[in-house]
Amino acid sequence: MANGFKETSKFISLILRHKPETIGITLDEHGWANVDELIAGISKTHLIDIAILEQIVAEDEKRRYSFNEDKTLIRANQGHSIPVDVELEEKQPPEILYHGTGEKYVSSINEQGLIPKSRLYVHMSGDEETAVKVGQRHGKPVIYKVKSGDMYRDGYKFFCSVNGIWLTKEVPVKYIYL
Repeated sequence: MANGFKETSKFISLILRHKPETIGITLDEHGWANVDELIAGISKTHLIDIAILEQIVAEDEKRRYSFNEDKTLIRANQGHSIPVDVELEEKQPPEILYHGTGEKYVSSINEQGLIPKSRLYVHMSGDEETAVKVGQRHGKPVIYKVKSGDMYRDGYKFFCSVNGIWLTKEVPVKYIYL
């Protein structure tokens, strides 16, 4: 993705996950935004049209966004800090999931467990490689292993977003290890 695309993609992420009011749009209760309104709002500061938006959605390696069937609506798949229901299906997780973070957060995590902070859910991956990439965004990466199978059997709910990221409301300390 070219730099302009990357910048536009980050702006779309900000709008669809955190601040739709930035461009004067609203999301419905499931996080959907009207594509025409999104393009009109973004085009005030970024070069965008439907072809560019489709390319950003198609080429986003993290598969952050989804269109509805006729491409009149778009939403972020997860990572929201605003209350939306992206209609996640509850699923049984694998026995172990991975959470990547930065070294600077270790003492807090060891004390509190994994909490969503400003997001709606704690994000985890099914593979260590993805967790390392996430952790690197926060400095020196630290990878926590999550005893997700035990959590699930103990009554915790897990969801898997369309891009394969596992989500849960919290991970208590007793279910994590390095």
